[in-house]
Amino acid sequence: MIYKVFYQEAKDATPRREQTRALYLDIDAKDELEGRIIARQLVETHTAYNIEFIELLSENHLEYEKTHANFSITEF
Repeated sequence: MIYKVFYQEAKDATPRREQTRALYLDIDAKDELEGRIIARQLVETHTAYNIEFIELLSENHLEYEKTHANFSITEF
């Protein structure tokens, strides 16, 4: 399952939509909730990012992201 993680680069700054970034994680999980938990743990362990939202991508959304966004799977 591919998850899109929206984040701010600094935890001490006030979140601003214009500064929101995204990364993509390929998570092997039994359900969506477990995948979100694993994604949050990975990002919090390996970065100092302020996580805003974690979204499971549907097949259609994933295809759109691959063609219209700066898509690459992040590995920690």
